[in-house]
Formats: sequence, C-alpha cells, structure tokens
Amino acid sequence: MEASQATTTTEDPNPSPNLRRRDLNLNSISSSSPVWPTIDGPLGLSEEEGLSYARRFYNFGFLLLPLLWAVNCFYFWPVLRHSRSFPRIHYYVVRSAVGFMVFTALLSSWALTFAVGGERLFGPVWDQLVMYNVADKMGLTGWS
Repeated sequence: MEASQATTTTEDPNPSPNLRRRDLNLNSISSSSPVWPTIDGPLGLSEEEGLSYARRFYNFGFLLLPLLWAVNCFYFWPVLRHSRSFPRIHYYVVRSAVGFMVFTALLSSWALTFAVGGERLFGPVWDQLVMYNVADKMGLTGWS
C-alpha cells in the first residue's frame, strides 16, 4: 500500500516532453548566439562565405555605393544584433553600419541645406548651383 501511495502522491516532474522541448528551444534561441550569420538562416551563407560577402559589401560601399553598407547591415542582422557572434564578420558589419549612418547624416544635411536655405543662403551663386534652369539656359523651353 505504501508503494501505491507513493506513486499517486508524487507528481511527475516532467509532465509533458513536448513542453520541455519547446521551453528548451525558446531558451536556446533567446540566450545564445545565432547559429547562422545571415537573416535567411540555414538557406543562407556559411561563415566563410559570409565573411567574403561582408568584406565585399563593406569595400564596395567606399566606391560611392553606400547603399551596400545598408544591405550589409540588413543581410547580416543576426551578426549585428549579437555582438559576440561571428567576430570576423562583425568587424565589417559594424563598420558598414557606421559608414551608412555617416553617409545618411551628410546626405540629409546637404539636402536640408538646399531645401531650407536655398537662394537666401547662397545668394547670386544659387543660379549656378541648381539644375532646374538648365533648359532655360540652353534655350530648350520653346517650341519654335
């Protein structure tokens, strides 16, 4: 009788193996580094291929293609998000993020300077800086 009481009074510490697996998967996802360096997971690149692509995107960004820096940050988002994962790729992705932020700040300040300041800021030089009067200067506006 003692044996039957022991089995009925004690509860199973692991009531469902499915719950245990799901909790294990959630814990491993949230606390550990990503397994894949790219946003497309196992369909993406390996670490060595990822390093090659990250380096290329970073270097070609200096050839007046800073949009590649943004692509680099987006594609390697798991590396950018987890600072300790894939340190060789992380080097290029972080520098791409900084380069894209600097480019965006410069482009925005240039655009705002022209949009807000305009002719009041630049004075008589304004007619030489803007492009909307090129057709007038070349005589291309008339249909004669």
